[in-house]
Amino acid sequence: NGAGETRQRQNDYMQQEDDWDRDMLLDPAWEKQQRKTFTAWCNSHLRKAGTQIENIEEDFRDGLKLMLLLEVISGERLAKPERGKMRVHKISNVNKALDFIASKGVKLVSIGAEEIVDGNAKMTLGMIWTIILRFAIQDISVEETSAKEGLLLWCQRKTAPYKNVNIQNFHISWKDGLGFCALIHRHRPELIDYGKLRKDDPMTNLNTAFDVAEKYLDIPKMLDAEDIVGTARPDEKAIMTYVSSFYHAFSGAQKAETAANRICKVLAVNQENEQLMEDYEKLASDLLEWIRRTIPWLENRVPENTMQAMQQKLEDFRDYRRLHKPPKVQEKCQLEINFNTLQTKLRLSNRPAFMPSEGKMVSDISNAWGSLEGAEKGYEEWLLNEIRRLERLDHLAEKFRQKAAIHEAWTDGKEEMLQQKDYETASLSDIKALLKKHEAFESDLAAHQDRVEQIAAIAQELNELEYYDSPSVNARCQQICDQWDSLGVLTQKRSEALQRTEKLLETIDQLYLEFAKRAAPFNNWMEGAMEDLQDTFIVHTIEEIQGLSTAHEQFKATLPEADKERQAILGIHNEIAKIVQTYHVNMAGTNPYTTINSQEINAKWDKVRQLVPQRDQALIEEHARQQNNERLRRQFANQANVIGPWIQTKMQEIGRISIEMHGTLEDQLTHLRQYEKSIVNYKPKIDQLEGDHQLIQEALIFDNKHTNYTMEHIRVGWEQLLTTIARTINEIENQILTRDAKGISQDQMNEFRASFNHFDRDHSGRLGAEEFKACLISLGFDIGNDAQGEAEFSRIMSIVDPNRLGVVTFQAFIDFMSRETADTDTADQVMASFKVLAGDKNYILVDELRRELPPDQAEYCIARMTPYTGPDAVPGALDYMSFSTALYGESDL
Repeated sequence: NGAGETRQRQNDYMQQEDDWDRDMLLDPAWEKQQRKTFTAWCNSHLRKAGTQIENIEEDFRDGLKLMLLLEVISGERLAKPERGKMRVHKISNVNKALDFIASKGVKLVSIGAEEIVDGNAKMTLGMIWTIILRFAIQDISVEETSAKEGLLLWCQRKTAPYKNVNIQNFHISWKDGLGFCALIHRHRPELIDYGKLRKDDPMTNLNTAFDVAEKYLDIPKMLDAEDIVGTARPDEKAIMTYVSSFYHAFSGAQKAETAANRICKVLAVNQENEQLMEDYEKLASDLLEWIRRTIPWLENRVPENTMQAMQQKLEDFRDYRRLHKPPKVQEKCQLEINFNTLQTKLRLSNRPAFMPSEGKMVSDISNAWGSLEGAEKGYEEWLLNEIRRLERLDHLAEKFRQKAAIHEAWTDGKEEMLQQKDYETASLSDIKALLKKHEAFESDLAAHQDRVEQIAAIAQELNELEYYDSPSVNARCQQICDQWDSLGVLTQKRSEALQRTEKLLETIDQLYLEFAKRAAPFNNWMEGAMEDLQDTFIVHTIEEIQGLSTAHEQFKATLPEADKERQAILGIHNEIAKIVQTYHVNMAGTNPYTTINSQEINAKWDKVRQLVPQRDQALIEEHARQQNNERLRRQFANQANVIGPWIQTKMQEIGRISIEMHGTLEDQLTHLRQYEKSIVNYKPKIDQLEGDHQLIQEALIFDNKHTNYTMEHIRVGWEQLLTTIARTINEIENQILTRDAKGISQDQMNEFRASFNHFDRDHSGRLGAEEFKACLISLGFDIGNDAQGEAEFSRIMSIVDPNRLGVVTFQAFIDFMSRETADTDTADQVMASFKVLAGDKNYILVDELRRELPPDQAEYCIARMTPYTGPDAVPGALDYMSFSTALYGESDL
């Protein structure tokens, strides 16, 4: 191998276009940079094997360290090296190294083992650069670029955010050192204070980057700052080698970033789903909590003590119905929608189905809602019953207080009177008077026995009805009873004392006695009359008030006879006064037998006469109120008894229209719409009935014997009527659409309806499976009882009953029959029609479309037809063939 052959190989090598150019070989400065960079790069790998090189062409001459370098960077074992010192051994080792490089797909041009063994610097540097390209740069891949372009793109991506850094190549773009600093700062910002660097100080920038890389990133110092700054165009391969070390040092961070992006994407989906789950859980919790709080309120049957409080409960319940419950109905619906949406998203993202927390399933919420409505059902009725009960209690309590007050007024001072010792110093006449007075008192006491019993009976009834103030009523009643017993005992004792003294006393004033005997019952009658006339009453019907009025008239009929008794009693009093005046009787001035006097009798009589017209007026007013209530009952009943049957009749008529076959479908639709119009026009009567119902509730009318219809019945019937007419109209419209779209004749529609009605024996508008099968057989379908027939029928049922409910509606029946019998257009038929319009051409022109079709349909075709591109195309030609196939879904429009 002579010197001429070596020079030829060098010349051949200088012609390589892949990665080694003439300028690099000829420029000593670049060779110096390469020597330093390549040496440092090799040492960074040989250091792992425990060795180093100092002179790149000398240390690789025997091929041993070259083979070791390839083993370190490739991770593979090469052929066993020759350990001899002879030239042939060295050439053998270098050839093994070159063969290994070639086996990795690297084409070595004009690089021979002899040049390496001879220490040819340029050939050695070229070989090292080839190794660097293959093992450090070739595998770099960024987006869709690789090797040099990939490395450059990576540098551009990483340094893009930094000011004064513009990486466009691997030579002058790195002279100011900011590119190296930006790469380090991008991945390890704590190592460099990038804000303090200056573009006009490249030496500081380069040395900073080289020192930090060597100290913290384990990247050896492969370049000299002076060489880079002092060279107009730094060596590209030296820069690429050094930069590739940064890429490999930070490749772990790059992989971590890619992995993080993938994780973030997955987590974003999970976070969105978790948010939906949290929203469902919160909405479900809030709704269940509201139901949990509301049900005890609706189930609370603890009555209030006053009418006002109970009426406030009724108003609160109406506010609940009107204001509080409707939003919760919407929340329940939204909750079910959110649940379905979440399950769909989880299924689409290949996630497991969402299982709500214990007790928060949609079924749990539905069950809770059912419990809520169950509690709500009887609450209003309970409120109304409680209001009636409290009204009765208030009446009884007022009656108790009146009777107790009258009794207590009568008993006031009686115990002191009975305990007097006046008989001890009285004269005989006084004693007789005291005795007669006591007898009159006993008569009066007996007369008051009924009132005491009435007071006790009212108190007992108040206790049985659980009157809230029963303790005070019981205490007052007990006090009256105890006092009554005490009066009985004291009366007996005084009677015995007077009888003992009576034997000593003889003179009795008979007139006083007679006055007392007649005045006491009459006085008691007047007190009872006043009590009855002032007694409060509560009635709910005309008959009850008429009964009270009749009793009052009977009472007024007794007044003349009572007036005669009053005149007789006053006559006794006048006779006493006459005797006293005539015979100058020395009297005490008062009747010793009674405390009742003529003035008191007259005053009470006047009071009775005064109370009678007041009672008349109260009865008249109550009679008028009851008449008004009766009028309201009859007014509501008259309308309800008309509206209720009217709704039922309309429901029957609509059902009859929907199954009968009088006229065409259009006639049936017109008839139904007339029905709908008449029904809508009937709405004012419903509103009027609502107003009458409001008046009845405000008047506290709780029953109505004139009708069996309630407002709730009317509301439900009205809503069902509106729903039925709308659904029936929609069914007829769908039948018309089906008939027109499928080209079914009216006779066929009538035949379908007749067959359907024949087998719809319960007139429900639906056929069972067996009924439907019999209907198909009657229409000529061949459905046998064998396995093939059953399979065919199962196929038909899957079409008409996709939800497997076991029933077939008339609309599903019509859809099926229309598909079986209709003459349907095809793409070929439409294409043939267009060909006629185009004059038998393979294309059609805009003017032809506008001439032959209506304007809106012509513009529709022009906007959607693609230009015709056949060999016979002319300007403006449109492709009607692809348009026709697209209409039927056979291609993209």
